[in-house]
Amino acid sequence: MGSSRVEREAPTPLDGGWGWVILMGCFVITGFSYAFPKAVSVYFKELMKDLGCGYSDTAWISSIILAMLYGSGPVSSIMVNKFGCRPVMLLGGLLASAGMISASFAQNIIQLYLTAGVLTGLGLALNFQPSLIMLGTYFDKRRPLANGLAAAGSPVFLSALSPLGQILVDKYGWRGGFLIMGGLLLNCCTCGAVMRPLLGKIKKVPAGVEADAQELKEMLPSKPGKENNAAKKSKKPQKKKLLDFSVLRDRSLVIYIICKFIVVLGLFVPTILLVNYAKDQGVPDRDAAFLLSIIGFIDIFARPTCGVIAGLGWVRPKMAYFFSIALIFNGLTDVCSAKNDTYMGMVIFCVFFGISYGMVGALQFEVLMGIVGTGSFSSALGLVLLFEAVGVLIGPPSAGRLVDIFKRYDLIFYMAGGELLLAGVFLAMASYCCMGKKKRKDSPNVEEPDVEEEVNHANHDSDNAHQAALKDEES
Repeated sequence: MGSSRVEREAPTPLDGGWGWVILMGCFVITGFSYAFPKAVSVYFKELMKDLGCGYSDTAWISSIILAMLYGSGPVSSIMVNKFGCRPVMLLGGLLASAGMISASFAQNIIQLYLTAGVLTGLGLALNFQPSLIMLGTYFDKRRPLANGLAAAGSPVFLSALSPLGQILVDKYGWRGGFLIMGGLLLNCCTCGAVMRPLLGKIKKVPAGVEADAQELKEMLPSKPGKENNAAKKSKKPQKKKLLDFSVLRDRSLVIYIICKFIVVLGLFVPTILLVNYAKDQGVPDRDAAFLLSIIGFIDIFARPTCGVIAGLGWVRPKMAYFFSIALIFNGLTDVCSAKNDTYMGMVIFCVFFGISYGMVGALQFEVLMGIVGTGSFSSALGLVLLFEAVGVLIGPPSAGRLVDIFKRYDLIFYMAGGELLLAGVFLAMASYCCMGKKKRKDSPNVEEPDVEEEVNHANHDSDNAHQAALKDEES
């Protein structure tokens, strides 16, 4: 009997089972990460009165949270690659909660930037990215549906947190509201605790099989270039990079990064400033906060529906074009609603914005996974979020500055809508010109059969022969 060694196979996505628990945790994390920066806007009027600041000053709170959520992407990628998803998410939940609790004791706007902005934003970032990585690990065939259902956490939480925030402001003031919100964010730790790593099956490899495979590999003819490359690879075992910048060599990923940078300049502007706009138009506080709930309620159905459509066989190969349609739809909604000054007009805007915003939210990470795959998704997502962080630091504060200077809200809708339209048109044209050209260029090439495939086939035959010999010995 020959000796054998134990190996672990690459994990196979379950597309179910414990994956549904992972999906539920990702649902909650996505809800807090995306809904919280918008829901906190219901406190802005009270903050302006208590701390004596303007629209642009309060808008910085949401922008800093989003910037930390995006800008901490590389840090999150490095920590996930080094420590795993579960410990990073537990730490993130504690930081997010500590940030809001500390913010309840803030005495000026700068302290709010550091606590509610930087600390809470960093905590949400350390939860958000690992949850997406775990979702991509557990789902493959049902990944578009899983992404759509997880993305639905944002509108569900937006529908709940906005009216809840207004109730807390009316009853306990903004300090009491921040304190209670900090307690709610501890649920992120619970979600992190269920993120069980997906491990591959354990198999035993007989020691003689490797020797036979190596002998067969030497006997088979090989290409001179590949022989040298194989020798180099065998001498130098690959070390996993904490943050792989080589993904930026992919032209499709660069196009996606440019598009998302333009998108985040205007995507969050309407939702962050909508409540203040409604209150300035004489809408009661509860009704103004309810506008965000309308967006969230419509978004609840838009995201899973869009995820189902994205999973269809004839749509999935053209995901970039589908995403560009969603961006153009969102931009047109902003531009066409710029002159709305009645409550009914705002409600209609919220309905169409909820549909288009849900489409964007359901598709954005599915497009990225389709470009880089699950293996490079961690590094690619970290770099994408880093570039987006710059955009979210520019967008909402710039919109708030326009309102402070010109006292006109229609300008922010024109600005945000124009940026979304530009991003949608750019992505569609770039996908047609660059990505399509790349596919047409690669399709005629017929590669010669690889020696590696012959060796693998030989390995398989050798393995079968070795097992038959072992059975003969036992008998």
